[in-house]
Amino acid sequence: MIDLKTWRAAGETFNFSQQPIFTRKGGREGAAPLLLIHGYPTSSWDWNKVWPALGECYALYTLDMLGFGDSAKPRDCAYRIAQQADLIEAWLSSQGLREYHILAHDYGDTVAQELMARDNLRRASKTAGGCRLRIASVALLNGGLFPETHRAALIQKLLLSPLGPLVARFTTKERMAANLRAIFGAQTPPSQEEIDGFWELICQNNGKRALQRLINYMTQRKQNRSRWVGALQQSPVPIKLINGSVDPVSGAHMVERYRELVANADVTALANIGHYPQVEAPQAVVDAYLCFRAAQQRAANGARRQAAPVES
Repeated sequence: MIDLKTWRAAGETFNFSQQPIFTRKGGREGAAPLLLIHGYPTSSWDWNKVWPALGECYALYTLDMLGFGDSAKPRDCAYRIAQQADLIEAWLSSQGLREYHILAHDYGDTVAQELMARDNLRRASKTAGGCRLRIASVALLNGGLFPETHRAALIQKLLLSPLGPLVARFTTKERMAANLRAIFGAQTPPSQEEIDGFWELICQNNGKRALQRLINYMTQRKQNRSRWVGALQQSPVPIKLINGSVDPVSGAHMVERYRELVANADVTALANIGHYPQVEAPQAVVDAYLCFRAAQQRAANGARRQAAPVES
């Protein structure tokens, strides 16, 4: 585990629309780029337990999206998923990237779906417009991929209601901890250090006031269902789902729907793991991800051998 102080110390600032954004890079220089996209209401620190192992194989990129963690949390922001995708593409382009892989969780899954929708359109178009970024593969952890299977927690429903501003204002660390324990696996609850860190990052930059605005991603999922579910169904890139099965929000019931809607579904189900697999079972997530990428590499090597000219 990388403690929060150490995590922050390695961060950098990227300015997006005149707003400071916390970013972090690491891993193996020159290796394939892997973008890690965090969930709601936490931050990029969610990836600290898998960072060292993934960094042995990949050049890692992550950030606190607008309204999260150590990034800016402006009062007048609509916090649209499309805006978060704009932020990510602007940052990756500034890093000189052209192709990248994605590992996403929760809210980050929805952002990944928007990035995939854009990628699909660019591939279908004869011109890539002003952006040359291309997605190479996508791996998704627990998240609301389908609005019809997302079982929102009570606190999420309250934040989305007219009472949302009051609920956000009076939310406490103890209440947040109780909510987290309810969606983690019974055998893998968050540690006190994790609870303290999550809460500190939520409160940073008057962050509690952003909770109610950020939660509108649940409404956006319904409004954009065709685009974002279609992105999963139409993408030509390899897609992997790694899912904590006992997650009450997006666990086994979401996987069932995923298998119905996504052809040739590649799924790893983690028994007794809840909504935060990368926190609860980091080694299992790393193992599943590396197996996914190894299978991709074998398939690519086989395709190259078949395409190679036969010597006479």
